[in-house]
Amino acid sequence: MPQKPESTKIGIITLFASSSTLICCALPALFVSIGAGATLASMVNMFPQLIIISEYKIYITIGAVIILLIAGVLIKKSELLPCPVDPELRDICLKTRKRSKTMYYVSVIIFVSASFFTYLLPIYL
Repeated sequence: MPQKPESTKIGIITLFASSSTLICCALPALFVSIGAGATLASMVNMFPQLIIISEYKIYITIGAVIILLIAGVLIKKSELLPCPVDPELRDICLKTRKRSKTMYYVSVIIFVSASFFTYLLPIYL
């Protein structure tokens, strides 16, 4: 039996949301802080949409926080649900739960690091 599409969708959405904060906000801040302004300028030259996306970084961050909170609640609720009795289906259920939780934690780590480079690091530099 394949894994449930709902749990896969939650993982993909959280990864997309946290990665969007990384791309729009954290990479430019990281490049400037390590002195790679020329790299940032060349990236903006190749992808001018970065400037447009960066103008909405607060909204992107708020959206990512909301998505991560909803996904966290759904993953926590799924831990309380029973898995099927059939050993094969039970193993698939447990594996899917573990994979979803891992994807969620990776998303949270990406989001926290992106938020650090975007909002906290510039204050101390």
